[in-house]
Amino acid sequence: MALLKLAQKGTPLPFVPGALAEFANETLPTKYVVEWQAGSSLNGSDKTANAVLATDSGEVVGCGAVTASILSALAPAAEELGWVTFAQTRLGGSAAFKDLGQAFDELDRHLQMRSYVVGYAASAADAALWGALRASAIFQRNLKLASQQVLGAALLRWYAHISAQPFVQRLTASLAGAQTAAKAKPAGEKTADQGSFDLGLEGVEDGKVVTRFPPEPSGYLHIGHAKAAMLNDYFARTYNGKLVVRFDDTNPDKEKAEFEEAIMEDLRLLGITGDVVTHTSDYFQTIYEYALLMINKGLAYVDDTAQETMREERAEGIASRCRDLSVEENLRRFDEMRRATELGMTCCLRAKMSVDNPNKAMRDPVIYRCNPTPHHRTGSTWKIYPTYDFCCPIVDSLEGVTHALRSMEYRDRNPQYEWFFPALGLRPVAIKDFSRMNFVYTLLSKRKLQWFVDAGHVSGWDDPRFPTVRGIRRRGMTIDALRQYVLMQGASQKNMLLEWDKIWSLNKRVIDPVAPRHTALLKKELVPATVVGAPAQPEIRDLPKHKKNPELGTKQTVFSALLFVDQSDAASFAAGEEITLMDWGNAFVRDIERSADGVVTGLTLQLHLEGDVKATKKKITWLGQSPAVHPVEALLVDYDYLITKKKLEAGDSIEDVLTPVTEFTDAAIVDANVGVLPRGAIIQLERRGFYIVDQLAVDNELGLVKLIQIPDGKAASMASKHKEDPSVARAKKGAAGSPWDKGGAAKKGKQSADPLGLDKPENVCDMYTTQNMYGAVPLPEPKDVCAMYESKKFY
Repeated sequence: MALLKLAQKGTPLPFVPGALAEFANETLPTKYVVEWQAGSSLNGSDKTANAVLATDSGEVVGCGAVTASILSALAPAAEELGWVTFAQTRLGGSAAFKDLGQAFDELDRHLQMRSYVVGYAASAADAALWGALRASAIFQRNLKLASQQVLGAALLRWYAHISAQPFVQRLTASLAGAQTAAKAKPAGEKTADQGSFDLGLEGVEDGKVVTRFPPEPSGYLHIGHAKAAMLNDYFARTYNGKLVVRFDDTNPDKEKAEFEEAIMEDLRLLGITGDVVTHTSDYFQTIYEYALLMINKGLAYVDDTAQETMREERAEGIASRCRDLSVEENLRRFDEMRRATELGMTCCLRAKMSVDNPNKAMRDPVIYRCNPTPHHRTGSTWKIYPTYDFCCPIVDSLEGVTHALRSMEYRDRNPQYEWFFPALGLRPVAIKDFSRMNFVYTLLSKRKLQWFVDAGHVSGWDDPRFPTVRGIRRRGMTIDALRQYVLMQGASQKNMLLEWDKIWSLNKRVIDPVAPRHTALLKKELVPATVVGAPAQPEIRDLPKHKKNPELGTKQTVFSALLFVDQSDAASFAAGEEITLMDWGNAFVRDIERSADGVVTGLTLQLHLEGDVKATKKKITWLGQSPAVHPVEALLVDYDYLITKKKLEAGDSIEDVLTPVTEFTDAAIVDANVGVLPRGAIIQLERRGFYIVDQLAVDNELGLVKLIQIPDGKAASMASKHKEDPSVARAKKGAAGSPWDKGGAAKKGKQSADPLGLDKPENVCDMYTTQNMYGAVPLPEPKDVCAMYESKKFY
């Protein structure tokens, strides 16, 4: 093991050796412990000592020397080494501004169609280049401005992608922790796209950290679970520790083996593999014995109070009549519970914590309850089951968990969690909280999601409208984008209501360089067009699937004298107008045929391939016809949010905020190449957006290829499509207040029915009755009056 010390204010900032060391920690048996230290030098006034590597053979001082030492251990390929040299010489602190701009351009061009600098995975080249850019003040200044003119879109995309890699996250997290400790910067400071992972874990020892992810196998993982799983995995890997995946299977009414299999598959897709996979049910006998211990110590009692009464007593701070039962009676009753007798079925076991603690979670919580339903793993062996709050501290302690990372919703129950350790004589476990990821128009409660499934509002847990990992994957979310987004959020403890735009924008940046381009036309009022100058016989040509990414291969495109165009395009044409047929060339519109109601029924086009495609305003998609290659029929599907309200309040009913229509479909024809794509393939339909193949024609009852539109993060695609009926909106607005005020049922000056059934009288304003001050005085219309007062003519 080697110790790498880095100066927080070094010149240059030593991110290159730091990033290479953390990258090496993922690939080499030799581990580098990275420490950030305050100041600009690690050796007095020696400014070159911005990095020091201490090994068994001595110390290496300075960024260049330390980088060379780590590279000798990594032994990168020649191409990787070339880019490391590029990072040190072309992007280094001594480079002139003009030279930096050229280097940025060169790197941007290289990354146009690449996710990594070399190959298909992160390498030493990525680590060194990221480190050099992170240390570059000019790059960082333009990064904050998101300046694509200076940096380039591909370079910005790559930098965000590498910033989300675990080895970079470890480096930046250690720097943030050191800065917080030294109070050099405000705690939690982070860049615009990177969350802080500094949770302030206490008692951390490298190689001894154990975290756990304990999902209940009663549903599928949703995006909130993804954050919890990734954070626990992140800290386990950062400290070379262990991650326990434990299924909290303590409620046989809801749990199924199929959910366990689905959760494990989702975790694998997220790139998470538990070092150990366990079940709470493995410890049922042990937990039962701990319950007996609590009864014998007078720390628990069996309560047969009715559920509603118990709820009221806890709320009011009233002790249960069963609280002072003898140990013998409690043991007898607990045995009745174990056997699920008639008496036992009316009882529960409660921990004797407090009657009137201000924190109501501490008011004698239930820790065991009866349930005769057979368990999916243990069958009918048990008829009593521990609650999550009881088993969690016990199993965490027994399994060696050192840090229990939990979302903020458990914060009130943290004292309860800690109470059990001394009560049962168990090794304590440190708790740390992090915020949940809550999204607008989205429900993450499994109970509420189950209601949507049971009520038939969705097709299942993998419905594209669901926030489950499977649901958003089916909608076209890539695992790479999801992982980057979660890591960007960091381990913040501040609850936020997030918009969906950023995660979908990130997803677009991931798929855009690798999504093949195809064509789709809406079948409704499809327009045939005759093309003068086209080949007499249809020609099939191979065109690139992606003009900027030739590695994706080619697609077959039909060029023929008869082709089809969209009604919306045809309706916008004028006779004599020059247009561009995408991937073919220009053409003049010679004739437009219309039906009696103005719908275009046919076109005649004349090719003008010599025309300048840059000069035309209309560039349209089209599909040709050939006996050998036919367009394929497809169904284009888009979705809306399941609810119409951004955030549900405590008193809201789901039924009241259900979106009436959440699925929108269009029949279409697509180019023949789409018909052979596999399920899950992501493509771009030119001028329509990105889509994912959800069903093949052979799997669809209508014989259509089903394509689901992938949101792109733009405001138009993220806005709710639901528009409330104006009459409903007016009824809601006028539901309260005076019938004549602004919120009433009628506007001022209009007759309206009074709640007592009386019409509004004349000469009445909204507050009181008034009479004419001078009686019935006639007011003739004067001839010599200006806008303010009466005046006589001067002449």
